[in-house]
Amino acid sequence: MTPTDDSAPESADELALLRAEVSALRGRLARRRRRADAVAVLRRGCAAVLAALAAFALVASVVGLWAANTTLNTDRWVATVGPLPKDPRIAAAVSQYTTTEVFDVLDVPARLRAVLPAQAAFVAAPLAGQVRDTVQKTVTRLLQTEQFERIWVEANRRAHRRALAIVEGRSSVATAHADHVDIDLLPLINQVLRELGAQLPTLFGHKLTLPDLSSGAIPANLRATVQNALGVTLPANFAQFTVYDAGRLRAVQLAVVRAKRSLALLVASTVALLVAALVVSPARRRTLLQLGIWLVVAAVVTVASLRAVRDQLLAQVPAGTYRDGTAAAVTLVTGTLRERGEQVIWLGAGLAVVAYLVGPGRLPVRLRRYTVAGARTVARRTGRGLRVLAAEGPGWTARHRDALRVGGVAVAAVLALVFASWTALAWIAVALAVFEVAVTIAGRTAGRTAGRTARPARAG
Repeated sequence: MTPTDDSAPESADELALLRAEVSALRGRLARRRRRADAVAVLRRGCAAVLAALAAFALVASVVGLWAANTTLNTDRWVATVGPLPKDPRIAAAVSQYTTTEVFDVLDVPARLRAVLPAQAAFVAAPLAGQVRDTVQKTVTRLLQTEQFERIWVEANRRAHRRALAIVEGRSSVATAHADHVDIDLLPLINQVLRELGAQLPTLFGHKLTLPDLSSGAIPANLRATVQNALGVTLPANFAQFTVYDAGRLRAVQLAVVRAKRSLALLVASTVALLVAALVVSPARRRTLLQLGIWLVVAAVVTVASLRAVRDQLLAQVPAGTYRDGTAAAVTLVTGTLRERGEQVIWLGAGLAVVAYLVGPGRLPVRLRRYTVAGARTVARRTGRGLRVLAAEGPGWTARHRDALRVGGVAVAAVLALVFASWTALAWIAVALAVFEVAVTIAGRTAGRTAGRTARPARAG
């Protein structure tokens, strides 16, 4: 047997061994790829879920922060509710409520019947209607004055501070068994009675002596003063909107504590969920795209939910003037929240669009290619235009110098008529001065250049 014949079986064995090793390595590689694919799918799923949770947590944090800043901060609350009486629907509701309260406590029909002879008793009802119209007009007029605005702000500031002290457990007056906090419209009624005393002095049978609250300072004994002036005993809840009932004091206190803790936890959770989504994700661009879409969805769902709650609350208010006023008040108070919701929607939409446009899809690639090509074309044409302008602009300006100056003055005059504020006038004056100086310099530069060009020509 030759050496070649002896080595043939060994080569075949080695080849078989190599093939077995290659097959084993391929199988191991395939298993690793399958595990990697499974892990990637799991990571993508987890990242998508975390992105959705982060979006809803972010929207909930926005709502919670708005609610905390608005309801638990006296200055912010006063700034929010201060403009409410300026709304016609709210003013109409307050006017109707105040007029009803005044009529109930004065019992105007009974007073009219008492002073009218028996034969004229039938005119008591029409006269009462006229008096009611007079009272309502007086109330409506007072609601539009600066004096009432100061009274309204001070009443809300007092009520909010007292309610906040109670729910935070800092009040030495309220207990868990009996107390309430009201928005007291008695100062408004005091001013109304002062006006009515001047307009209809015979309605009360004597001259009313009531304090002037136009400065916004509300005396502590105002209730007793009004009672003594009218000679009647005012009901316990006269002219008061109850904004807090201490029958549920302990529950409210615990709810406020839990809300503060939950809000801090919610904000921290939002950050943690967002970071976890980006860390887990095998494709962060896709995760950011999902986050943007979920932000839009979460904001829309939250807005729809808040609108449903608003409708349920309004359904409990009697239809008509009171419901219209309440709807207007809710709309004004939640105005900042609606702005935040719109900002979140725009943020989510912008994030989703940007994440999509930087991706590897056909449309984003084409858009980027066309954008780059368009930018280069615009840059070339702009450069060409600037060169032409630099070469021919001064000469054209020199030839049309007077027309340009007159045109600049005319445009400045039109702008001054449109924008009449002092700041706008100052900017217009500065812009006009810069324009006139630029026209003058360009014209002189063109003149010197033309002169230097003409002298060598004459010399030759």
